Amino acid sequence: MNSISDQNVPKLSYKRIQEKVCGTNYPTSICFIVVNEFCERFSYYGMKAVLTLYFLSYLKWDKNLSTAVYHAFSGLCYFTPILGAVIADSWLGKFKTIIYLSIVYVIGHVVKSVGAIPTVGNTDVHIGLSMFGLILIALGTGGIKPCVAAFGGDQFEEEHIKERQKFFSIFYMSINAGSVLSTLITPILRGDVKCFGDDCYALAFGVPAALMVVALAVFIFGSGMYKKTPPQGNVLGEVCKCIGFAIKNRWNSSKDDVKRKHWLDWAEDKYSKRLIQEIKMVLRVLVLYIPLPMFWALFDQQGSRWTLQATRMNMAFVSPSFSRHLNMLNALLILVFVPIFDLIIYPLVGLCRIKITPLRKMATGMIFAALAFGAATLVEINVVKTVVEPAPAEQSLLQVFNLANGTVGVKVAGGNPFQNPIRELQDPSTYEPLPLGAPNKELSIDVTFTGRSYSCRHEFEERKAYSLIVHQKAPGIECKLVEDYIIKNEDGNPNVRFFNTFPEAMNVTVGETEFYVPPDYSMSANSAVNRGSYPAVRCSHQSKKSENLNLGLLDFGASYTFILREKDGKIVAEKMEDVKANNVHIAWQIPQYALITAGEVMFSITGLEFSYSQAPNNMKSVLQAGWLLTVAFGNVIVLIVAEGAGLEQVFFSLFTTFCVSFPQWKEFLLFGGLLLGVCIIFSFMAYFYTYVDPEQLSKMYEEEDDCDNTKKKEKRDVIPLTEKGRSTKL
Repeated sequence: MNSISDQNVPKLSYKRIQEKVCGTNYPTSICFIVVNEFCERFSYYGMKAVLTLYFLSYLKWDKNLSTAVYHAFSGLCYFTPILGAVIADSWLGKFKTIIYLSIVYVIGHVVKSVGAIPTVGNTDVHIGLSMFGLILIALGTGGIKPCVAAFGGDQFEEEHIKERQKFFSIFYMSINAGSVLSTLITPILRGDVKCFGDDCYALAFGVPAALMVVALAVFIFGSGMYKKTPPQGNVLGEVCKCIGFAIKNRWNSSKDDVKRKHWLDWAEDKYSKRLIQEIKMVLRVLVLYIPLPMFWALFDQQGSRWTLQATRMNMAFVSPSFSRHLNMLNALLILVFVPIFDLIIYPLVGLCRIKITPLRKMATGMIFAALAFGAATLVEINVVKTVVEPAPAEQSLLQVFNLANGTVGVKVAGGNPFQNPIRELQDPSTYEPLPLGAPNKELSIDVTFTGRSYSCRHEFEERKAYSLIVHQKAPGIECKLVEDYIIKNEDGNPNVRFFNTFPEAMNVTVGETEFYVPPDYSMSANSAVNRGSYPAVRCSHQSKKSENLNLGLLDFGASYTFILREKDGKIVAEKMEDVKANNVHIAWQIPQYALITAGEVMFSITGLEFSYSQAPNNMKSVLQAGWLLTVAFGNVIVLIVAEGAGLEQVFFSLFTTFCVSFPQWKEFLLFGGLLLGVCIIFSFMAYFYTYVDPEQLSKMYEEEDDCDNTKKKEKRDVIPLTEKGRSTKL
């Protein structure tokens, strides 16, 4: 019987054949990754949608503390990716890292939900559980962020580059789809469902926890289909040692030493050329990322500056709460724009023989974001026309209501802003600046009526707005000074107050708001009411039966003073518009959202794919984490500008050519200009960037390593020459 020696049998290399989706080049495994990302993003954004309200209404924190903790949590979620990347590339591998940190993620959600149950401990327990849960969530979501995207890219063969690019677009769409649905559903669960006699925060946090469990289960279910790249040791540690060794060698080198093309080449004495080349690849990309946080600094203002702009716009035909959900418009537009760009715009540009490179797309995305802020500037210029800016230091604002039966003239000592006579019940078109020359000052005011002059004195404080009400009272004219509230409400609802000319107190009911109006030429308190038409408002007093007042339309952003007076034996309300209604419709914000979303599609999705394609095989997650750090530092820029009032004043004082107060539209223009400047710098850096193919580089160095190993083996196998000059092989 013949036997075949094992040494004579050639070794076969088996390559796993992946299942494909419907005959395409897309691996079936990416379906599980995309569904996992959708559920995870639903979980994350669903929890965040009610987090601030939870701090305010459940934990009873003030607005400043709630905002600070919210931003700290958001920032932590973008700084922890570097930890997950190191664990994935150096220790556990991407698959196991995603599994283990997802379990941490789920535990964080559960702890957070338990902390929202009123019967579990006291307030200190709720705060402790909530903070511990948020830390675990930040570790979980941040840790898996760089791993999931890179793991999805790993599923594709090196020749399927176009399919991998499309995968990152689909991956990004799943992120935004989860964001849209969760932002809609979670607040409904909190407000419409009651538990423990109040808003059900436990359920609002519990549903995202359940979705994270689903995300984990779906990911594990696809385990058998994944292409898993094993970790290759402590890569980050080797990188740091190699960089340190190169710097040390370069520092200690003498003038007689051989010059090196790159400072990292000084590490060749100890480290392989392959590792040095891979570090060069990563560093070149990270240097490119230095200017990128500026894009995210603009992008993140959708949820702050742009939302505040929306509150000063007319929201007719939409809900007043719509401004709080405008960030969903960006996510919805992403779902529309991604297929349009991938299937229509990019192919059309390619037909024009314009070479589309990732860095060109990212630079174009920056330009679109800058244009979005240009559009926001134009909108803001028109929005502020209805805004009454507070008076500067040592000045006040003043308007005059004439309730006398005829025209009056008003003259203020020290500078008279009222040059023209004021008609009876004339609605002031604007507030007039009143110079004081001090923080507060008593001024003499002369009122001329029917040829006679009457004088009154009132004290004014700087930075405040006032109404001077002139009315007849025997034997002549009397003046009454009341302080005004000129700040528009954040929810866009109008402010209303009533001035009573009757000798009896009155009660006026506007919607669900009750106004008590004191007698004898007195003003009620100022209160916000819902926007709408009020043709029949109930007004009651002691001597007569209740009457209905026609207030007309109370529009978004306005402040109204109603003068209650008698006309034809009936009580009428004369409307005065202290602060003009918002006359720019919120639909005018759509262009700026469309522009910045187009910029996001070209910038963010391309950045994800670029970070993957330009990273060495053993540092895919690390470079994804580097990309996410640009988002984190963008958030830091926003926090410095938006929250650091002192730093903001120092920063803006450099721009004295603009103006002292630095209006919002100039801030928008400044940010847009800064991003254009950053775009020019980035484009210059990108011009000198050379694209690399990590797969080809890896193969090249593998062949060199095989060649070196063969030479070493032959060298070991050769016996030195004998005395007779012959050599033999073992």
